[in-house]
Amino acid sequence: MKCDSSEYWSHLVRSFTILLLTCDIYNFDVAEGVNPEVEQHLEMGKRLLAAGQLADALSHYHAAVEGDPDNYLTYFKRATVYLALGKSRSALPDLNRVVQLKPDFTAARMQRGNVLLKQGKLSEALQDFTDVMQREPQNGEAAEKAHMVPAIREGIEHAKYYFDRHQYHLVIEALEQPIEICPWDTDLREMRAECFIAQGELFKAISDIRPTAKLIPDNTKAFLRMSLLHYQMGEEEESLMQIRECLKLDPDHKECFNHYKKVKKLAKQLASAQELRNNQQYDECVNKAKQIVKTEPDVVPFVLRSKSYLCHCHAQLSEVDEALKACSEVLQLDPDNVDAMVDKAEAHIANEDYEAAIEELHAAQEIDQNSRKVQEALNKAQKLQKQSKKRDYYKILGVKRNAKKKEILKAYRKLAAKWHPDKHEGSDKDKAQKVFIDLAAAKEVLIDPEKRQRFDAGEDPLDPEEQQGGHGHPFFHQGFNPFGSGGFSFKFNFN
Repeated sequence: MKCDSSEYWSHLVRSFTILLLTCDIYNFDVAEGVNPEVEQHLEMGKRLLAAGQLADALSHYHAAVEGDPDNYLTYFKRATVYLALGKSRSALPDLNRVVQLKPDFTAARMQRGNVLLKQGKLSEALQDFTDVMQREPQNGEAAEKAHMVPAIREGIEHAKYYFDRHQYHLVIEALEQPIEICPWDTDLREMRAECFIAQGELFKAISDIRPTAKLIPDNTKAFLRMSLLHYQMGEEEESLMQIRECLKLDPDHKECFNHYKKVKKLAKQLASAQELRNNQQYDECVNKAKQIVKTEPDVVPFVLRSKSYLCHCHAQLSEVDEALKACSEVLQLDPDNVDAMVDKAEAHIANEDYEAAIEELHAAQEIDQNSRKVQEALNKAQKLQKQSKKRDYYKILGVKRNAKKKEILKAYRKLAAKWHPDKHEGSDKDKAQKVFIDLAAAKEVLIDPEKRQRFDAGEDPLDPEEQQGGHGHPFFHQGFNPFGSGGFSFKFNFN
């Protein structure tokens, strides 16, 4: 039963309340001539303890011990409260004092034996249990605990043997019972933590190191170790929290301070990159992700996150080569990363390689069949593939899919001037008319944000087959005639 569990605390309070009643019956804690002020502190301590107000009860027992330093029961009561608060180091001197003042007080010896056993001090614990058994042969708890000691010793010896031979899984197995019985033995926990680290089970290692930070005073080593392990796991905020605890204990700790500076810098960069991604500030996102790579080029979880930012933000910028490279690096580290697959597909779409995009998204679907994001991207790729076999407004104007409005208008003006029907005669005039209409249609779609968005999603906003079953050329279907109503005599209007 662990000292910091609610069950253990409740057991202590119940046990001690019974002891208080017993003491009252036999008049043990109200010896003749006791200072009335001390009596008052004892009574208040008992009431507060029964009410679960341990810290307040402890303050009254402090006062009682100072007022009557030779009363063994006041030490025992204070020791019990210390234990209920999980402060075994403080409880042990009080229990030693109780045994010194009253050697035949078996309750104190039993309590001290339990503390020593939890601390892994097996020989001293066994001596207390043996003494209790000699004084109380029928004490079953003392006999049970004494019987445990040899088995615990054997388990620890086996663990040390396996540890020296790097058989870490056997060490972990051998230490299971000893640590359960001796949870406050920091050596055992540190040994098992080393084994967990060797096996790559860093979370379990942290679970063993954490108690040692409380059990050993000013344990900067434990906080530094936990911070480094959290860092290796890619948990920058937890790493930062633990390293700050180290610096609280020792502000001049060189290793802790150096690690603190690095983690703080990295945490800030990661938070900034995420914010830039969320705000669709993709150029800045790329720059921030590159900074993260420079800050931490080796720890895999952080490398994966930085590459993921590069993968997504390059893809959103339609920077095909950079996006494909970054996304491939993410998938090398994490082959089942569906987000990277979607971003890689987006890069293929920007490159008009719809077959590759569809293949990538089918692979993503095999990993996550219920992903709405994957399905939407797949629908888009399939529509664009179908659309590519029809009319492509980007190709008509000769611009990239990420072209700005200014580039689109510039390309349109140049081509419209070339293909204006008034500049052509005979059969060439019919061809020029068709090209000119296509150019005007491309401009109409690509400079209109809503129409361009629909086109980029795989829908032609000027296709009569997609517009409630209309017929005829899309531009005329939309009520737009680039030649006006009087033949081919018109003035240029390229805006």
